[in-house]
Amino acid sequence: MKVIIGEASAKGLRIGIAISRFNDLFTRNLLAGALETLERHGANPDDISVVWVPGAFELPSVLRPMAVSKSYDALIALGVVIQGSTGHAGIINGQVAASIAQIAADTGVPVIDGVIGAQTTEQAMERSGGKQGNRGSSVAETAIEMANVLKKLSGGHL
Repeated sequence: MKVIIGEASAKGLRIGIAISRFNDLFTRNLLAGALETLERHGANPDDISVVWVPGAFELPSVLRPMAVSKSYDALIALGVVIQGSTGHAGIINGQVAASIAQIAADTGVPVIDGVIGAQTTEQAMERSGGKQGNRGSSVAETAIEMANVLKKLSGGHL
C-alpha cells in the first residue's frame, strides 16, 4: 500500500495570495498569519505574491488567471464577509466558495479558501487572530500540504 502525505515544508514553493481590502481590519490579520506561517515553514518571501482586490466577490477574478499562469504551486484566498441585515453575505460566500473550488478543479492548482463568513464582527475578530486562532495561518498550512501532495502525484509517486 502506498501512502502519499504532503510535507509541511514550504521551501521552494511559490505561493500566491489573493486578499480582499474590504474589512481590512480583519484581512490584514489574516495576511499576517498566512505570511508568518509560510515563512516559518521555510518559504522564501520572494516566492510569495500578494494581490489585493476590492472585496471577496472579486477574489475569483484574480485567482483564475493566477492559477492558469502555472506560476504558483498553491493559491490562498483571504477575505471576511460579515452578515448584515440582508442575505447578501450568504450569496457572496456561496458564490466565492463555489468559484474557488471550480478554479482548483479546472486548473489542478490547489486554491485554498480562507474567506471567513461571520455573523458578527466579534466572530470575524475571533477567527482572524482571536480566541479561535488565525484562519490565515491554517489555510497557509493547508496550501503547503496540498502543494507538496500534488507535486508528489505529478512526479509519478502513485
